Amino acid sequence: MDDIPAKRETPHTPIISDPQPVESVGAWAPLGHAATVGIFLLLFGAFLYLGRAILLPIVLAATVALTLAPVVQFGKRHGVSPWITALLIVLFALGLLGSAITAMAGPVSEWIARAPEIWSSIKGKFAVLDQPLAAAHQLQTALLGETTASGISTPNVVLPVVAFVTPAAGELLLFFAMLVFFLANQLDLRLRFVSLFATRDSKLRFLRIMNDIEKNLTGYLFVVTIINAALGAIVAIGALLLGFPNPAMFGLLAALLNYVPYVGPAVMVVALFGVGLVTFPSLGHALLAPIGFITMTATEGHFITPAIVGRRITLNPLLILLSLAFWTWMWGPVGAFLAVPLSIVGLVVFNHVFPAEETKLPD
Repeated sequence: MDDIPAKRETPHTPIISDPQPVESVGAWAPLGHAATVGIFLLLFGAFLYLGRAILLPIVLAATVALTLAPVVQFGKRHGVSPWITALLIVLFALGLLGSAITAMAGPVSEWIARAPEIWSSIKGKFAVLDQPLAAAHQLQTALLGETTASGISTPNVVLPVVAFVTPAAGELLLFFAMLVFFLANQLDLRLRFVSLFATRDSKLRFLRIMNDIEKNLTGYLFVVTIINAALGAIVAIGALLLGFPNPAMFGLLAALLNYVPYVGPAVMVVALFGVGLVTFPSLGHALLAPIGFITMTATEGHFITPAIVGRRITLNPLLILLSLAFWTWMWGPVGAFLAVPLSIVGLVVFNHVFPAEETKLPD
């Protein structure tokens, strides 16, 4: 018995559990998903901003092609090749662009040549503000110190214009090239995208989304184009009656700027007021055209366009304002033009992916 070794007792080592409760781990999952979505949105925004030179003409061409898709389909039903229809559309667009540039080149050159005279006239109209401006300058000098104005030369408008036109020409060329491609191949592209979906339901949903996008974009831009053309005609007639120089130019400018909500009419008001200051002898006379234009655009924006376009698709004014601010900041003036069409595309996709459920609210 003595030869049997005694059983050695090993001390019990307690198992230390995770100090965090299991229930608290699940609370971090939504934060992780939110962080992932936030990182994706930041990277996507950087991609849009850095790739502006390529993405902007491509997105603009795709939007215009979706809008004009019924024209291509109509031509194909009547035996016209999509390539011929696309080329005719692009040639027509180039003709309109050339006509607009020709119509505005003369007046713009004249106003640039008269810049010193215009500035002197504007200073004379606002002579009543000399005393308040002098007082403000005196207060600025007392707070920040005296600033010298030596070495200031007249700004040269040629270099900024050349710096803007040079990349814009390349983007314009890419836009028209992609527009021809999208118009001529949109039916084939749609079939290729449909083939990427696995199930029949997903294929049908994609086709319904594309059909609704085309329908809403075409309807919206068609109605807005008619409204803007009528607005431009009224502005041209009003400018002629008030004695503005080149009234047709103001009508064309009003029609084009009205495609951009809020910002376009505001720019037009400033242009009318600035030209009125130079053209007319009194400040009150110069205010007639801006006040009349504000009245027309307010009536059109609050009553006419919502009554017609609202039957097709409802756009929240806050959504339009946020979209306008975002795309203008991202892609400049062309982004402002694309703000509403891209909002329509996003709203159509959202309504199909997340259909609204009718829920009865409690009394």
